[in-house]
Amino acid sequence: MILEGSQRGNAARLARHLINTRDNEHVELHELRGFVSDEQLLDALLEAQAVAKGTRCQQHLFSLSLNPPEGERVDAATFETAIDMVEQKLGLDGHPRAIVFHEKEGRRHAHAVWSRIDAETMTAKNLPFFKRRLMEVSKELYLQHGWDMPKGIVDQALRNPLNFTRAEWQQAKRAMADARLVKAMFRQAWQSSDNAESLQSALEEKGFYLARGDRRAVVAVDYQGEIYALARWSGVKAKDVAARMPDAVKLPGVQERRAEIARAMSGQLHKYALEINKTYFQKHPAIEFKRAQMVERHRADRKSLDDAQRVRWDKETAARAARLPKGIGGLWSRITGKYSKIRTQNEMETWHSYVRDQAERDDLVARQLDERQQLQRAIKQMKDKRSKDIADLHNELSAYLMMERGHAATAKVNADLAKQPETPKKDKSRERGRSRDSGPDFNL
Repeated sequence: MILEGSQRGNAARLARHLINTRDNEHVELHELRGFVSDEQLLDALLEAQAVAKGTRCQQHLFSLSLNPPEGERVDAATFETAIDMVEQKLGLDGHPRAIVFHEKEGRRHAHAVWSRIDAETMTAKNLPFFKRRLMEVSKELYLQHGWDMPKGIVDQALRNPLNFTRAEWQQAKRAMADARLVKAMFRQAWQSSDNAESLQSALEEKGFYLARGDRRAVVAVDYQGEIYALARWSGVKAKDVAARMPDAVKLPGVQERRAEIARAMSGQLHKYALEINKTYFQKHPAIEFKRAQMVERHRADRKSLDDAQRVRWDKETAARAARLPKGIGGLWSRITGKYSKIRTQNEMETWHSYVRDQAERDDLVARQLDERQQLQRAIKQMKDKRSKDIADLHNELSAYLMMERGHAATAKVNADLAKQPETPKKDKSRERGRSRDSGPDFNL
């Protein structure tokens, strides 16, 4: 189970993120412990923030996300055990705590939030080396459950080089391409080259063109005008880029590159893009409709189960309360010890009822996750195909640009062009004139 933690403030923003149903198909507030407010997450976290005002602590919360391995079923009790292990490891036992479950795309993960403030001493709990300690707990969880341990956890030097930050993912998302494919292109180009010329050639084969960015940084511009920092996307340091490209100052600026790419774009590429998007838009609404219907049905099933369990819980609670003798009989039962035995029996039955209800909910969630994952495979297949088509479009663009510069085009593009009627040069220039500076728009 991957554990990621951070110290932070701004309780209201964190609460809004955790109860966000727009980006998550299901959100469940599983536990509030140690707060005066025991129903609303926002009220509880604002309460912790109010307590922190009596200290100098700015990051008074510790937020933890728990992501189990893909394809593994993890019930609520397993998440709770993992959270308890982290709590003990970081010394946060006894601190106010909240647990929230999220489900999206057929996968379930959890978030836990602690207040770092000790209300008795009005001091913040220090959390030195918490990332290393979370890694230790993560290893232990993988070993306990027999899950396949990622190489990056076995040895941090073996981390997947294609991992990307949130900012990189958002940029690739705007370009409507899979960020892993984009990063793989950059790393492959960097590793297969040993000087500026070969690096530039390798990137151009993939449809990326080097330019001079701000503060002398070297960037690459794609066919849509998106800018990629060469060092970050290649997974190297800025000094490595400077060593390989000593004459980077001679590169054209970003705007020059964008104008150059725009001039090179042709109506054929626009046609390819329209075909890709048309196919995607034809399939997307139907699958999205199925997904929305499934989410609503799953929410209704969970509500029905919650309502039924609540009615049963109230009925069982009343039955247990009725067993306790009252009045003079109750006094006599206390003297004889009968009252204590009945109370112990009630406590045991209450615990078994809680475990039974949680198991019923876990079973329902597991069945729904299985159903959701089947649909997710269809969604993923559709997205993967579109990502691959967009990646292929990079290569086609590269061939077109090489043709504009007088280089030989790829065999694929030559074959495609051979099937098309010859376009008069005058019309081709007019077509270029209508191109946008940022290239074709592939966004939804």
